[in-house]
This record gives sequence, structure tokens and C-alpha cells, in this order.
Amino acid sequence: MLLITLLASLGAAVAVPIQYNAIYHSPAALHAPIPVPVAVPNSYPRYAFNYGVKDPHTGDIKSQQEERDGDVVKGSYSLVEPDGSTRTVSYTADDHNGFNAVVHKTGHAVHPVPVQVAPIHYASAIGVSPYGLH
Repeated sequence: MLLITLLASLGAAVAVPIQYNAIYHSPAALHAPIPVPVAVPNSYPRYAFNYGVKDPHTGDIKSQQEERDGDVVKGSYSLVEPDGSTRTVSYTADDHNGFNAVVHKTGHAVHPVPVQVAPIHYASAIGVSPYGLH
């Protein structure tokens, strides 16, 4: 809302609130009716989607699918865990049962084998220099 100051004939400043109408780029009086959004009745919700990612460079492998029919949602997603196994989650949701998910793991976890490093042995500081024995 813009505030425009009008100078009265006596030289006094009078503040008059003005509403700016961006569509016509012209000011409109504050008392003009302001459009109110009308509620549109919800239609029957229904959708289905799926997507997937398979990036061999980063190892990012995942997918998801979901569908909704009214107030019932069913879907699943899967991803390859850092240990190489695959986690798959199947889920449903509705007004009567709430949200329910079942998790399945497939494949074997592969953990990296720690590298054994040979211990470093230091010679006694007496009589030893970087150039040999003295």
C-alpha cells in the first residue's frame, strides 16, 4: 500500500492511503473492492510417478515409484547402500491404517578390508645419523 501525501490548500500535509493496481499500473482508492480467491472444490486426487538414478561414477543408484488413488497412497523406493547392499522400502498410507512401511535388504554387505601397514622401526639415537653409523 502506498502512502501519498497531499498538500492541502492551507499548506498542511494530509496522508491518504492508496492501493496500487499492478495490472493497470494506476492507483485505485483503498475502499475499492479487493478480489478474494474463490475456493475451488478438490477433485478426486489421482496420480502415478516414478524416477530413477544410476550414476556409475559416484555409485548413486536409486529409484522410486508411487501412485495415489483417492486417499490411498502406495509406493516403494530402493537405493544402494554404501556397503553395496540394496535397501527397498514398500509403503502404503490411508485414512484408516495410517502410514505403514516394510523394509527389505538384499545383497551382501561388503566392507573394505583394512590395509595392514608394516611398523616402522627406528634405530637407537646413539651413534646413528642420517649418513650412517659413526
